[in-house]
Amino acid sequence: MKTWHSLLIAAAGLILGVVLTTGGAVQPPPALAAAPAASLSAADCDNNRTVQVSGAATINVTPDRVLLKLGVQSNNRTPELVQADNQAAIQRVIEAARSLGIADKDISTDYYLVQPIYQQYDELTIKGYRVNNVVAITLNDVSQTSAVLIAALKAGANQVLDVQFYTSQLRQYRDQARSLAMKAAGEKAQALAQAGGAQTGCLMHIDENTWSYYTGYGWGSRDQALWAQNVIQNAPGDSRPSSDEAPISIGQIAIQAQVNTTYTLR
Repeated sequence: MKTWHSLLIAAAGLILGVVLTTGGAVQPPPALAAAPAASLSAADCDNNRTVQVSGAATINVTPDRVLLKLGVQSNNRTPELVQADNQAAIQRVIEAARSLGIADKDISTDYYLVQPIYQQYDELTIKGYRVNNVVAITLNDVSQTSAVLIAALKAGANQVLDVQFYTSQLRQYRDQARSLAMKAAGEKAQALAQAGGAQTGCLMHIDENTWSYYTGYGWGSRDQALWAQNVIQNAPGDSRPSSDEAPISIGQIAIQAQVNTTYTLR
């Protein structure tokens, strides 16, 4: 028995030596190199004892893009006259944007509607026509927002239908928020496990939810993000203030991620 036992040990050592030898140098196999320092056994991954926790993260970033939707509403007695009036006004608005360095590719028609104006609501007698023409202008420099709005209004725009601030790096910030949310969940799970006299084992389940919203005027408060739950990783964002002289406050975009996780206990 001892002889067979010694042969098995020698054979196992020979196999291990072949696995660990690559190109003449002794290296750990890829699976072992990527494994954590304290490897988990099958018993550590027993799902009969688990802890369920959530983690959340919020990243506040200053927008670097703006989408303006500016409209010209025109009224006149005939379709020809109203279209001519509207076309002249909308062209002046477009030229005003171009004069501020806005490229043609960032200017487009968003909405165009011609409709009759009736003498009475329940009659078919037409007394004139109305055109609603909306142009969408994308700004790659948020500091131009106020200047473009003022120039467009002076040129003939009589409607400001929407001002949308957003970030061109949304994917990057979402990935960061997810990573921080997972870190928060792991820390929370470990704290709960230690309080109960245990340790966390395998990560058995992840359920993720990610979203973003603008925190400028009229769109809610950043306090909503900060008080989301008791374990939260809040990443510092770009907090450049907007000019006090500008009528538009840039605000920030809150990019949030939340995960619900299940860990085994050991």
